[in-house]
Amino acid sequence: MRASAAALALTTALALAACSDDNDDATDTANTASATSASTDSFPVSVDTKFGEVEVAEQPQRVVALGWGDAEIATELGVQPVGVSDWLAFGGDGLSPWAAASYDESPEQLGTMELDYEKIAALEPDLILNVRASGDEATYDKLSDIAPTISVPEGADTFTTPWDTQVEMIATALGTKEKGTDLVAEVNDKISEIADDHPEWADLTGTVLARTSEEWGAYVPGDARADLLTALGFQPDPDVIALAGDSFYVSLSEETVDTADADVIVAFPIGIAESELTGDSSWKQLTAVKNGRAVIADEDLANAISLGTPASILYALDLLVPLLQDATA
Repeated sequence: MRASAAALALTTALALAACSDDNDDATDTANTASATSASTDSFPVSVDTKFGEVEVAEQPQRVVALGWGDAEIATELGVQPVGVSDWLAFGGDGLSPWAAASYDESPEQLGTMELDYEKIAALEPDLILNVRASGDEATYDKLSDIAPTISVPEGADTFTTPWDTQVEMIATALGTKEKGTDLVAEVNDKISEIADDHPEWADLTGTVLARTSEEWGAYVPGDARADLLTALGFQPDPDVIALAGDSFYVSLSEETVDTADADVIVAFPIGIAESELTGDSSWKQLTAVKNGRAVIADEDLANAISLGTPASILYALDLLVPLLQDATA
């Protein structure tokens, strides 16, 4: 089953493209300097993607980051993209509340589901990152005509590139492989520490639910939200996985939402008030809710889990773990 339009809408928050198409010399200088200083590897380097091996001949100087979380990962690696996609509509430079990095010069906003190819080409990039993305061949062809493009890895269409693979691919392309390895290790060490502190979670099933104005839904392993819960030790619900098929998300009706019932539920109210979720009769009938084992993510937590970058995962853990501890006490 492919992700429905509604499911994809839950995974993407569309942002408006920025108004200006101009790039001044200060932008060129600032971003060139940041890219050069961040690099520690020798070139050329190669990155394996769904569309074959992509060679990056020289240290990239003008990077465009389009994929889900690609820009944040690039900045964590010390590179400031000249153009970005603000998937979660943070506004401004597209930086999240938890981002430690900042831009010397504001990047161009290039759209999300509908890219502005003319604006991308006008930036004269020497590398395009589209690593957690749709994996659409037509999109790849248009981007690769502009510059070498690092697209999704094999088998990771529809925004399912694992976060650690995403970091590895981007770090390799940017010449910061060691720093990327360190970022992944930091997050994995933190997750392992939490899981070790809570061995009881391994005996519990966990489901990530979403509620919009139109439907209920559930995320399954392959999506950053479900993957984080699984990494902490919770077991995914096999019934939900079976319904999802090859997708990372399954739509549920009022009558079938109980299929996603589990020992612990983490719920995302998306585009609706929390009260609309908690007031739903289907919600009230879930065993996890009746047992006080349901966690409702606020906007900050929902965005952090959804973005699935090293910085966002660490931020999400600080918010989520105390809630899970209370729910399973």
